[in-house]
Amino acid sequence: MVMGAAGSKLEKALGDQFPEGERYFGLENFGNTCYCNSVLQALYFCVPFREQLLEYYANNKNMGDAEENLLTCLADLFTQISSQKKKTGVIAPKRFVQRVKKQNEIFRSYMHQDAHEFLNFLLNELVDILEKESNATKTSPEASSSKKLANSPNHNLPNGTHKEPRVTWVHTTFQGILTNETRCLRCETVTARDETFFDLSLDIEQNTSITSCLKNFSSTETLNAEDKFFCDKCCSLQEAQKRMKIKKPPNILVIHLKRFKYIEQLGRYKKLLYRVVFPLELKLSNTISNADSEYSLFAVVIHVGGGPNHGHYVSIVKSHNHWLFFDDENVEMIDESAVQTFFGSAQEYSSNTDHGYILFYESTGGRS
Repeated sequence: MVMGAAGSKLEKALGDQFPEGERYFGLENFGNTCYCNSVLQALYFCVPFREQLLEYYANNKNMGDAEENLLTCLADLFTQISSQKKKTGVIAPKRFVQRVKKQNEIFRSYMHQDAHEFLNFLLNELVDILEKESNATKTSPEASSSKKLANSPNHNLPNGTHKEPRVTWVHTTFQGILTNETRCLRCETVTARDETFFDLSLDIEQNTSITSCLKNFSSTETLNAEDKFFCDKCCSLQEAQKRMKIKKPPNILVIHLKRFKYIEQLGRYKKLLYRVVFPLELKLSNTISNADSEYSLFAVVIHVGGGPNHGHYVSIVKSHNHWLFFDDENVEMIDESAVQTFFGSAQEYSSNTDHGYILFYESTGGRS
């Protein structure tokens, strides 16, 4: 009864501002699955990702004989949420969680899990499934046209960077390209190597901001002494300067804050409670083109607790200009000003242990 009451409380709070066709459902926790629930809520409110999944489900729902996998379970879960008659409530993502545990033994134990590790695993697994289906479609001419539709990306990467294997809609949503530039200090030759990413993992410091963490990520590092670089032009090891720049910013930028650090002296991981300010609107300036890419924050996965091996995950999401707080079964509205309570603490010891851990930004298309 309490869950229903919480749902109706949310409906009352939104009143006639409740977005048309939107659903706000909590997810049941099966012992220790808050890491999974918090990531699922962030992904559900990542609208381009949700729309692709619902389309995938619609195109493949008649394939009754198709083998169940993580993609079919996730598409099924998102469809189940979006097609609920009620506007709010609770859903048990049982089949999906069982599938995750079946697929990866890391998530089978009742130990505290890492939400970032889970997000990585999930996106890579979805890509594998989509690529396999895409290859199967290419090799069998009589494959259903609906299957082709489900897996063909709606748009290729710009600048002719269309890569094999096939670009899936997971790539078009989350993938960006980094360029690793190394300049030989003897002959000035610049060697550039591209690498793709689904998220950026940033080192953090006390009393800092995402913007300065990104600057550090792209700062120039000198390679000397035992770290010298083998320059192909000089045919020898040389001192060099190296830096990372963003060549293609993604449509959805996922930033992972490295809050868990291995401390040699302790022989274990420690949680960094540092205050790291993340803005609601972010300008990404460390791009190759030097044009700022503009992003807007729409979800944060938050780690609650003082250490890396225990604690809890919750998430906050922005939907139709309202901020919502998701804690497993419970969903409530929060004020936008509450977002800053998850930056972290300026003091080393603090009672506040709710810290932003994974940030989800969507491109607003602005280039300034």
